[in-house]
Amino acid sequence: MAKAGQGKDKRTATRLTNAGRDPRWTTAPGTAGGVVNPPVWRASTHLYESMAALREGRPNEDGHFYYGRRGAPTQWALADALTELEPGAAGTMLYPSGVAAIAGVLLAVLKSGDVLLMTDNAYEPSRTMARGLLRNCGIETRWFDPLDPAAFAAACCDRTKAVLLESPGSLTMEVQDVPALSALARDRGIAVILDNTWAGPLGFPALERGADISIMSLSKHIGGHADLMMGSASAGPRWYTVLRRTAQQLGHVVSPDDAALALRGIRTLGLRLERETASALALAQWLAGRPEVSEVLCPMLPGTQGHALWARDFTGGCGLFSFVFKGRTSAARDAFIDALELFGMGFSWGGFESLAIPVDPATIRTATRWPPVGWSDADRFGVRLSIGLEDPGDLIDDLEQALAAWNAA
Repeated sequence: MAKAGQGKDKRTATRLTNAGRDPRWTTAPGTAGGVVNPPVWRASTHLYESMAALREGRPNEDGHFYYGRRGAPTQWALADALTELEPGAAGTMLYPSGVAAIAGVLLAVLKSGDVLLMTDNAYEPSRTMARGLLRNCGIETRWFDPLDPAAFAAACCDRTKAVLLESPGSLTMEVQDVPALSALARDRGIAVILDNTWAGPLGFPALERGADISIMSLSKHIGGHADLMMGSASAGPRWYTVLRRTAQQLGHVVSPDDAALALRGIRTLGLRLERETASALALAQWLAGRPEVSEVLCPMLPGTQGHALWARDFTGGCGLFSFVFKGRTSAARDAFIDALELFGMGFSWGGFESLAIPVDPATIRTATRWPPVGWSDADRFGVRLSIGLEDPGDLIDDLEQALAAWNAA
C-alpha cells in the first residue's frame, strides 16, 4: 500500500497514482491492508471517548478530528494529494469553488487600506470581486498590463501588499513572466498569488517559479468530469498558516463526496492532460492555417504570443485556447458557435467534453485595450475552445462545417 509521501520523488504518473493515499486515511484502526481509495466520511459531528480526549482535540492540527467543518479523512486525503503535487507547498486549503478560493486567499492576505495589483487579463469574477467585496473591505485594486513587468513595478506603492497573476489568462492566453514579476514583488515585500488553473502543478510548479500561493479551480482539470465545484490554494509554511486560519474563520468546507470525486480525478489527470493538450495543439495548428482566422491564442503553438515564455517556464499544457476571427460581425460568430455539434456551449473547461464560448474582453479591460495594439480593430470577435477527449479529427471536421456557417452568415 502507498505510504505517506512515498511518491514525492517519483515520476509524474506514479505521483498521481499514490498522492494522498496515506494509510491513516485508507486503513481502519486495528485492521491490516486497508482499501485503495480513502472512504467517504460524511459527518458533521466528531465524537470523543472522554473529557480528557475532548480537551486534547487539537482543532488546528491537520489529521485530527474536532468538528466536521475542519474536515475528515476524505478531505484531508485530497489536501495531502494536492500538497504532494505542488513542489514547495507546506499545505493546501480546500474551498467550495474556485472563486471561493480566490476570495479566501485575498481576504487572508489583505486588510483595509492595502492595495492589490491585479493582472488586466484576470478571470472576470476576480475583477468583480475587486470592485465589490474587496472595495467594501477598504482594499484598493489597481490593474496592470500582464505583459509589461515595468508597468507592474510602476504600479507598486508602499501600501501594495499582494499581486494576483493569471498565466496564461483564461480568455486571451497572455503568458506572464512569473519568475520576473515574483522577483520584483519579493524585493518590495509583496505576496505573489497565482491563479494556476490553466497548467496546474504538472504544467507549472508555481511555488518553484516564485509564487507564494497557488490557486486552482478544482472544478476544471482535477475534477475532469464536469460534476463538482471546488477550489484550492497551496502555499509554503508562512502563508499556509494564514490561509488555514482565515478559511476556518470564514467557515469554508467542502463536501466529502466532492473530495472523493476530486481524488478520483487526480488518478487520471496525467492521461487526460496529455490527450487534451495534444488534441488542442492539433486544432490550434489547423485553425492557424484557416483564412477565416486572424489570430490563434495558444501559447503551446510555436510562433504565437507567449510561446517563448511557455517553452522556458512550463512543463506541460492543457486543452484551453482561443482564436480570433478575421473581421466580420458578432452575428457571424454566433452563427459559427450555434453550428457546432460536438462542442457544448458553457462556462467551464477541463472536462471530458469540448466546449466553446465567445470571447469579448473589451468591456472588462482596464489597463490594456482589446484588440491589442498592432491588431486590426476589425479583428476582435474571439472564441474560446476547451478541448476534451473526443477524437481530434472529428473536432476539426466540426470546426470546418461551423466555419462554413460563419462564411454564410
